[in-house]
Amino acid sequence: MLGSYDVIVVGGGPAGLTAAIYARRAEKSVLVLEKNGFGGQIAWSPRVDNFPGIPSVSGAELSDRMFSQALDMGAEAELLEVTGLRRVEDGLVVITPEGDYAAKAVILATGAQHRKLGVDREDEFAGNGVCYCAVCDGAFYKDRPVAVAGGGDAALQDALLLSNTCSEVYIIHRRDEFRAEAANVRALMSRPNVKLCMSSRVAALEGEGELSGVVIESTVDGQRRALRVDGLFVAVGYEPGNASFAELTRQDAAGWFDTAADCAAGTPGVFAAGDCRAKAVRQLTTAVGDGAVAAVNACRYIDKL
Repeated sequence: MLGSYDVIVVGGGPAGLTAAIYARRAEKSVLVLEKNGFGGQIAWSPRVDNFPGIPSVSGAELSDRMFSQALDMGAEAELLEVTGLRRVEDGLVVITPEGDYAAKAVILATGAQHRKLGVDREDEFAGNGVCYCAVCDGAFYKDRPVAVAGGGDAALQDALLLSNTCSEVYIIHRRDEFRAEAANVRALMSRPNVKLCMSSRVAALEGEGELSGVVIESTVDGQRRALRVDGLFVAVGYEPGNASFAELTRQDAAGWFDTAADCAAGTPGVFAAGDCRAKAVRQLTTAVGDGAVAAVNACRYIDKL
């Protein structure tokens, strides 16, 4: 074993870091394991203005604050991918490529990953015109036309960011109205270089080596037309990456952790928190709330052992 802890948190986003903070407040030993980068999806947001008590802050700064707070309180952290979870007689074993860790309780805060469009040649153009992060890749398309696929808050925030530097921004949404917050819709409507393609979907990708355009299809009458764009930013939601933990957790048909209000995930000592759960609202504040609930219940579970 590489080490033994009271609580191991799998995932270093807002839910996981909040869980670590609460577990440390309960004086439990804590290890946070994260495979990519601490902070989660929110770290890529240029501005967060819906977190209570902090009117406006960049996602990167907020993530840094959370991570620093967890470390300052005594949590340990490692950049390691967790590939599995095993139940043993005296607790749980968290499996990584570098070796295993022992824990009395585990909190799965694995988040969610970008969902793909599922159109032909999408993987071929990934990184060559098809992008999944406007903050990461938007600067490459300065003064060039781009499109954003999606109609939720993430899509509109991407479009707003891109409209600051791109010549034109097309919004391709399969419904006739947006699912985003009214404030984001109002902000988008004020941008003169944003063009709406409602009741439409991306039907095909065009180009040789790099993306040169997209073909969109009406969801009403099936008519198609081509858009000349250099970049397509996909923001059509997220999907879970929870398959590695299927044996020890309850999951719904789509693979989200199926938990009750206590965040218990199906095996004694295993809890789930944040966007990886089956839930109606996936927001920064709900992730933080999940992290607190999961940690409190994990600590109660340990105290009863």
